[in-house]
Amino acid sequence: MRASRLISLVLLLQARESMTAAELARELEVSERTVYRDIEALSAAGVPVYAEQGRNGGYRLVGGYRTRLTGLSREEAEALFLAGLPGPAGDLGLADAVAAAQLKVLAALPAALRDAPLHAGRRFHLDAPGWFGETGPPPLLRDLARAVWRDEAVELRYRRGREVTRRLHPYGLVLKNGVWYLVARVADAPGPGPYRTYRVDRVAAVRALGETFPRDADFDLAGHWAGQVERFLRSMLGEEATVRLSPAGMRRLRHAVEPYAARRAAERAGEPDERGWVTTTLPVESPEVAETELLALGPEVEVLDPPELRERMARSAARLAALYRGR
Repeated sequence: MRASRLISLVLLLQARESMTAAELARELEVSERTVYRDIEALSAAGVPVYAEQGRNGGYRLVGGYRTRLTGLSREEAEALFLAGLPGPAGDLGLADAVAAAQLKVLAALPAALRDAPLHAGRRFHLDAPGWFGETGPPPLLRDLARAVWRDEAVELRYRRGREVTRRLHPYGLVLKNGVWYLVARVADAPGPGPYRTYRVDRVAAVRALGETFPRDADFDLAGHWAGQVERFLRSMLGEEATVRLSPAGMRRLRHAVEPYAARRAAERAGEPDERGWVTTTLPVESPEVAETELLALGPEVEVLDPPELRERMARSAARLAALYRGR
């Protein structure tokens, strides 16, 4: 464990040039006292790390010191060649850069690990786009990616029923289920927001404005997107149904409804009765959609509320019974 942490410490200093003990402690999830001991151990082992005093001080490696990749395990080396998704990287215009980086990593690996990309490639293939999606990236994705890299303001024409024009600060791109989304801040909005989300395949035109924007240092793309997804699911699943589920129904629920709804239902489930059935509250989009989803569970679910959904399920069950009795 400590050897892995020491390697991580050296790699952090390589990547960021100078870091304080407090910053290193946060990244490595240890105490500052542990960082001091690790620095002493590295120095004793011949790694040229030294401390700079003063307001902007911290730990730094002497003279551009770089460690080699000879400490990689086989699993780590193979994981490196799975980390870059060739499809999305190509969509962003980075296929050549990814290939060049992989060649450099391969050249730095010891001979015993040179077969890592072949070994991984024969066993794993990452196909990010969803089923039945259009082939190829959206036409303007690379233009937007270039603006994101450069923190460059853009004027964007966007189709949403009618075509609108927006001046935006593009903060990031997200690939979700085969669809690319742009997260951007409206250029003339006051304060640090709002941030809006645009489907890239609905962008009709992009014009770079030739000016950079000051990026909000506190903006976290992954955290923002997670919040967006949560808010979208809550708004989409704005109604609730009270249901009874058998043990089999609870197991199969995640295959019938949105994962978010299944998770909330599991959290709200009461104590099982003598037959193992539980009563819970399930987030649903509407009675119509809920009927379609819950019918997939067959006799493993009973709707208690609302009355409209219970009546829908009863009518469908009666029609099914009549259909099968007639054969």
